[in-house]
Amino acid sequence: MLVLDISKLKKYYGDRLILDIKDLKIYREDKVGIVGLNGSGKTTLLNLISKDVLPDEGFIRTFGNISYIKQLEYGNAEIAHGKYISEFGLKGKKRSYMSGGELTRLKIAEAFSKDCSLLLADEPTSNLDLDGINMLLEKLLNFDNALLIVSHDRDLLDRVCNKILEIEDGHVKLYDGNYSDYKEQKELERKTKELEYEKYIKEKRRLERAIIETKNKSRSIKKTPRRMGISEARLHKMGNQSAKRSLEKKAKAIQSRLEKLEVKEKVKDIEKVRVDILGDEIHTKILIEGQDINKSFGKRTLFKKGNFQIYNGSKTALIGDNGSGKTTLLNMIMNEEKGIKISRKAKIGYFSQDLSILDENKSIIENIMETSIYDETTIRIMLARLLFKREDVYKKVKVLSGGERVKVSLAKILSSDFNMLILDEPTNYLDIYSIEAVEEALTEYEGTILFVSHDRRFIDKIADNIIYIENHRIKTFNGRLKELENRKNRPVDMDEKKLAEEKAILQYRLSEILGKLSMADKDEDIEALDKEYKKILEKLKAINEN
Repeated sequence: MLVLDISKLKKYYGDRLILDIKDLKIYREDKVGIVGLNGSGKTTLLNLISKDVLPDEGFIRTFGNISYIKQLEYGNAEIAHGKYISEFGLKGKKRSYMSGGELTRLKIAEAFSKDCSLLLADEPTSNLDLDGINMLLEKLLNFDNALLIVSHDRDLLDRVCNKILEIEDGHVKLYDGNYSDYKEQKELERKTKELEYEKYIKEKRRLERAIIETKNKSRSIKKTPRRMGISEARLHKMGNQSAKRSLEKKAKAIQSRLEKLEVKEKVKDIEKVRVDILGDEIHTKILIEGQDINKSFGKRTLFKKGNFQIYNGSKTALIGDNGSGKTTLLNMIMNEEKGIKISRKAKIGYFSQDLSILDENKSIIENIMETSIYDETTIRIMLARLLFKREDVYKKVKVLSGGERVKVSLAKILSSDFNMLILDEPTNYLDIYSIEAVEEALTEYEGTILFVSHDRRFIDKIADNIIYIENHRIKTFNGRLKELENRKNRPVDMDEKKLAEEKAILQYRLSEILGKLSMADKDEDIEALDKEYKKILEKLKAINEN
């Protein structure tokens, strides 16, 4: 059953053509993820469908009711059905006291409380913690009607969507399958274009050579010798002129073929850059350690008697529910509050959500070069990978979008003289392509990273350690997010308790060894301690995998 029909649609902002859609049809069984760069028109498309914005040309027809989860609006507790209010953990809570995550849950609850044939959703996971994302995911999986969703959450797009709508240069293209299927199809398209370009260049060069050879043959035809008789000379001249005309005709025909040859554009590959750590090498095993950490605001306790360690070279994700104290813990680390110790060798680059490290009146390249330990060529390569190309680097920061500012801030931190990064929600405001570019840069980064994120795939791709705040406790897990979730979902039996006890003993011994290594003197057998340290890590890894 058809639920949406778009034909010959055009939408301008000033002189800029944002959307140019010749034909788009969405049916009841379609679960469509919308992807595209920041500013490509994803939200505009949803606003056109909902009739919040009118097209300049063409028409949009919808069949049945529409429900819309908007990115910048929050729900109404009076409209949302009581059933959904309870399911999303909002029962008894007043809207005026809700956090950003709770307000997001409220607008989702309101949307699902309506009977609709088409659900529109614009970044519905924004501000949601992992638990909230799981709730939304369950609702979307059980939703029977058509869905159009803009999201940078690749895990959600893979699990929910059966089609992907790409917006590029104002035009749309619909791909069958989920986000991973779409990526495979895009890669196949790229390879096909590369082959077509190679074939085009080969044929172009062949024709160019043929033209040159034919013209050279024409020029090489000799004139009539002076001693030749009149009748013989006439025949010689006629033969030469005929041959020359034939070669010139052939050259023109080849030139015509060359001019009619369909031009194929070269596929642009962004050169990769590896961000290595310069400066003093760090020998200590622990960069940051927290012992007996407590934090309260009035009667509200965030966490108590917390302990954690950030190992040199590790990539650690800090996760927890909305309001559990993740950003507070990062601020405590940056201020080195009571109970927190930071290695003297640690040079920390801090990415905060307020993006305060940028000078708005300077250009992108100026902002980065003033603290960079790399040359301009390397910085330009890094910026190109983050989708700032050619003249883009001269844009002033004050004219950049939120997503663009995030990328510039990350580039500035990555290129500065730091050996540890602390990042608070680095993927906020980014489109999927930018997230993947940042993800690649952080994966290749050889320093230590501590970051807060609610993007499950981003966490699982980067983090090899997890710190999670749960029931006012700071807990640690040596392994990836999937391993932690699998462990938490398993029922606890006697064998599990024995493993937990063994793990506690090993972790205690590990802390002892790390302490000795950090303050090792000549009397200590450093090699033996290091060997034991590695063995314990292997045992802990084996326990986590069971």
